[in-house]
Amino acid sequence: MAGFFSRDTLLLRPQEWVLVLITMVWGGTFLTVHLAMTVSGPCFFIGLRFATAAVLLGLLTWRTLPGITWQEIKFGTLIGIAIAIGYGLQTWGMQTISSSKSAFITALYVPLVPLLQWLFLGKMPGLMSWVGILLAFAGLMMLAGPEGGELAFSVGEIATLISTLGIAAEIILISASAGNVDVRRVTVIQLAVASLCGFMMMKPGGETIPDLTPFLLWSAVGMGVASAVIQVTMNWAQRSISPTRATVIYAGEPVWAGIVGRLAGERLPAVAMLGAGLIVTGVIISELRLVRKRKPVVEGALVNRSDNETGSK
Repeated sequence: MAGFFSRDTLLLRPQEWVLVLITMVWGGTFLTVHLAMTVSGPCFFIGLRFATAAVLLGLLTWRTLPGITWQEIKFGTLIGIAIAIGYGLQTWGMQTISSSKSAFITALYVPLVPLLQWLFLGKMPGLMSWVGILLAFAGLMMLAGPEGGELAFSVGEIATLISTLGIAAEIILISASAGNVDVRRVTVIQLAVASLCGFMMMKPGGETIPDLTPFLLWSAVGMGVASAVIQVTMNWAQRSISPTRATVIYAGEPVWAGIVGRLAGERLPAVAMLGAGLIVTGVIISELRLVRKRKPVVEGALVNRSDNETGSK
């Protein structure tokens, strides 16, 4: 009967431990981006951040670049567009909301992965996915605008919420391309495409090139290095890890972001903290799987089966 969790859910392979470390780095980037928005527009910062990452990775892997295939160009372009949408809207939202709140709202991309797989691949989410989705949604309701004591989504929260669609699409596309592309080449392409999209959106977004202060340049370079490491690691690890397995590891990202934000002086109201906890709980539950308990095999049945097999030879 159903009701027992698979022991494999709690065991981590080396690739998954690497993703855990990457998730810690990822969580720490929220505060850096939040602070960078005080000296730069979101589109320019996205363009500069991913341009830095693309150049850095290109210099390290230039020997492999001549072998780029159309398959890698296709997947790299699609992933790059998804990254630009996800990170662009997330960065834009951090102009008006704290890094901690942004991180917890962004975590909603996890239960969105099985929903998008259902819509586009026809794969129905399981019972635990639906439970996780409901918990995460309830947490979002508590996290949104708790300061006023009533439900109210700010523009920054709405932008961050929409950004989760792009991040969920990125996870699915990376898994879809796993095993069919060279990780190094496709990562360079997706980073370059994300950078180009960021710069192209500056004019429609009414942005101009900001003063290139040391803080802005160091923030962009630091985020570029982090982005290169994160993207390469995600592409490498998800060659052997399912998208649902990967996303449950990524669930730790908002927790690390919340810890870093709190150390920096950010404080979420109690109801918002409870909502954040529900989101993380929903994220984890949405990726658990129920397995059926195997019926015990009695000794007599095993003997009869052995006899039958011997007689049939």
